[in-house]
Amino acid sequence: MKLPVYGPRLRKVARAHFGWPSLRPGQFKPMRAVLRRKDALVVLPTGAGKSAIYQIPAVLLPGPTVVVSPLLALQQDQITALNERDDPKIRAVRVSSAETPREQQEAIEELRTGRAEFLFITPEQLANPDRLAEVRSLKPGLVAVDEAHCISAWGHDFRPDYLALGDMIRELGSPPVLALTATASPPVRDDIINRLRLRDPEIHVSGLDRRNLFIEVAYCPDETYRWKRLTTLLDEGQRPGIVYVPTRRAAEELAERLTEAGYAAEYYHGGMKTGSREQRHEEFTDDQVDIMVATSAFGMGIDKPNIRWVVHMALPDSPDSYFQEIGRAGRDGEPGRVLLLWRAEDEGIQRFFTGGGPDEQELRGLAGALHKGRTTKTELQKITGLGPRRLGQYLALLEQVGAVRNGSRKLTVPAGAPMPAEAARAAVEEHERQQAVIRSRTDMMRAFAESRQCRTETLLAYFGEEIRRTCGHCDNCADGSAEAVNAVEEEGPFPIHSQVRHGEWGTGMVMGYEEDKMTVLFDTVGYKTLSVPVVVGQQLLAAA
Repeated sequence: MKLPVYGPRLRKVARAHFGWPSLRPGQFKPMRAVLRRKDALVVLPTGAGKSAIYQIPAVLLPGPTVVVSPLLALQQDQITALNERDDPKIRAVRVSSAETPREQQEAIEELRTGRAEFLFITPEQLANPDRLAEVRSLKPGLVAVDEAHCISAWGHDFRPDYLALGDMIRELGSPPVLALTATASPPVRDDIINRLRLRDPEIHVSGLDRRNLFIEVAYCPDETYRWKRLTTLLDEGQRPGIVYVPTRRAAEELAERLTEAGYAAEYYHGGMKTGSREQRHEEFTDDQVDIMVATSAFGMGIDKPNIRWVVHMALPDSPDSYFQEIGRAGRDGEPGRVLLLWRAEDEGIQRFFTGGGPDEQELRGLAGALHKGRTTKTELQKITGLGPRRLGQYLALLEQVGAVRNGSRKLTVPAGAPMPAEAARAAVEEHERQQAVIRSRTDMMRAFAESRQCRTETLLAYFGEEIRRTCGHCDNCADGSAEAVNAVEEEGPFPIHSQVRHGEWGTGMVMGYEEDKMTVLFDTVGYKTLSVPVVVGQQLLAAA
């Protein structure tokens, strides 16, 4: 049987309805998966056109397309861009807390009558059983989950409200699901697939080599040197840019110091009032603020093409966070610069943030309440006294150890679930396992900072993508030190991305080689850097 030819149809829709003369690299294959009604997970860098992957096929699919997105501001940007075309085939509406009940009903009616194609909605709205039934009645042809890393406990933007999305989508009639994110390492990808309950998904990871960005890392022996490196970059005069710092206090203090030194800067962090955060976001977007000093809370939803540089004033918690944040530079394709200024003391800050585990007594009380038939989060909050975020994290742990099923309508205890005491112990152990992986990601961030290997090659190996060359746009490549190291990769005892087994740490994946060292991502303990001669001589690893 001859397969349909999708390319010409997709390109025709792109030109006729969106005004795009061609498709970008990395877009066609996942679009084809969508048209074949297959689930897919797509990892493309910021600015690479992820939205087009669901927008173009949606015109060819029956039924409306549901777009699940975490931020109202991000939704509004996408809705505005679609509706500016004044084309009923790609009209978008939204159902959220920002609309009145009447506006919400009008949006549903537009979709029902075919006058709109895209429904933008948050997980919180779908958690309402009545709303879920209403969306189901529309018979959606596709569900696109934007910023899909938010569903992952490994992701730095973990959102407990996303946990029930897999069950919600199933109740929508199990339409094909397209999960989209700008950054997802192997553990995050596995988490997305499991939590969204994707069915034999196609996985597309591409375009992570941002060739217009020059990647530079500098070790700073003291704070004076770190300040000088930052101001040297600012003196070059390119604007706008983002300075990432690890704490709220650091954001406020650095913004004040920069302003006093003649570099007008503002700060942004999660502790600010909502109105103030929105105002700062708008000011930066509208080029009223040239230098934004921010914590990791500033970023998701920024659709600004002309950011010329991103500076990190400390080691990020992981390559995941780092890659997500540097991806905001140079989205217009023009040259951009990313600079990491780090000190050994930075790791202590990240260790502090990852400290503090769950309370076993609180977990036991929560598991006990579930066994007594408490089925809603509202009930559980009243009984346990837990806040929404902590409750969500506890429920995620209990779900991972089989003690609860986080459905779209209610929480249930599955048959054969462990009793409360056993469930609490297992949840604590699961948290400790996760913390081992998280700590190992911090170790990988430091290894990246200290590496003499091609920076891009190191990052891409972490995310499961390879380039068989030096990138030419990082500090190590620029001074020639990366070339000799790169040639060693072919000589490793196991192929990159092959599965191996360790006697104590279990199964893992080979992520890359550097000189006489190899990095392996183990399922239970995270990333480990091993000596290749020792691995070979003592036969520490075997092919799995």
